[in-house]
Amino acid sequence: MPDSPFRRVGFPSLRPASFGAAPDGERLARMRRSPQFADGQFCNPVPAEQFARGSLLPFARSQFSREGRVRRAPVGEIPVYREAPRHWATAPASGLRLTWLGHSSVLAEIDGCRVLFDPVWGERCSPFTWAGPRRLHPVPVPLTELGDVDVVVISHDHYDHLDMDTVRSLARTGTLFAVPLGVGADLEFWGVPADRIRELDWKESTEVGPLTLTATPAQHFCGRGVRGPRHALWASWVVAGPDHRIYHSGDTGYFPGFARIGAAHGPFDATMIQVGAYSEFWPAVHMTPAEGMRAHRDLQGGEASRGVMVPIHWGTFNLAPHPWAEPAEHTVRAAHEAGATSVVPRVGEPFEPAEPPTVVPWWREVAVPPRHGWPSWPPGAQETAPVQDAVEARGRGDGPGVKAGA
Repeated sequence: MPDSPFRRVGFPSLRPASFGAAPDGERLARMRRSPQFADGQFCNPVPAEQFARGSLLPFARSQFSREGRVRRAPVGEIPVYREAPRHWATAPASGLRLTWLGHSSVLAEIDGCRVLFDPVWGERCSPFTWAGPRRLHPVPVPLTELGDVDVVVISHDHYDHLDMDTVRSLARTGTLFAVPLGVGADLEFWGVPADRIRELDWKESTEVGPLTLTATPAQHFCGRGVRGPRHALWASWVVAGPDHRIYHSGDTGYFPGFARIGAAHGPFDATMIQVGAYSEFWPAVHMTPAEGMRAHRDLQGGEASRGVMVPIHWGTFNLAPHPWAEPAEHTVRAAHEAGATSVVPRVGEPFEPAEPPTVVPWWREVAVPPRHGWPSWPPGAQETAPVQDAVEARGRGDGPGVKAGA
């Protein structure tokens, strides 16, 4: 597997540290022995292209739509829930508590352990500090106040899931890291000791205290720096404790493997499912909210009413043409239609799946309404004139809009 061309021509200083490092030695040999590795790269469970054929030009055109640009970003300050530091020292009453920290970052407190998924505390999901998608809301808690973490789980090496500065900060805490094959090269390059890295292929597991962490298939790709798009593996993750089980999808398109994961490891108390940054331009590698709900159902053995579904990979970075609030709105609708329980907390707001909180549409307060106004709330309720009038007033810009819970 080739290294960066900057290194080959003798210009290491031109290669940003954020690009990470190319795997070599025994790490590379192990990657090549993987059943997922063929013809010099990792492969998806179902053949999938990063971009749909003929989509690059239409996608480029979509970026110049003025209306589209307006809808892709919030129009107000995204509400961020800031928990008192003493909260993090209090164990969840049920043994399982989840805190969505924005995008795909989730802190799971499960059976006495603390698992941090895809932590990104950086201002931009980019190899550069001066360019790339910028955070739409502040982080809800500084890393220094988050408390000890037993293991950090990384789904893949894209910049919105693997942030160099965040990794360097966490490395100083002594935590373990569980990552897919090849990603360990980046961590070591950034200062994580090799003995604190658990690097797994699909269907491999590692033990962290009472927990079993298993890397499971996903349909996506990787890409960092100038290396090819499939030089390291990507994964979803199952975390199973003595009393609870949870699933984190990472990034993935919909594929039949969800049912197999559910049969092998489920059902789950909670699934954290990617429902944002989808597009007709890349339908095979990201899920829509409807597909995310279908994945949740598959993971729960066909019974969508089991556990709770938490939508992730939305709200924090503008990465796709869809309206900013659409993933949350459509997830709640899909959950209603499927008979599932979804939880859409504010950024930083902890909850226990054993007693899922009632969803209120907080995102409507800071989003441009759809052209024909917001649908009724809760989903399935008959629209009332006051609510519709408020929606229309907000759309004209002469009213305060729909209040959360209206």
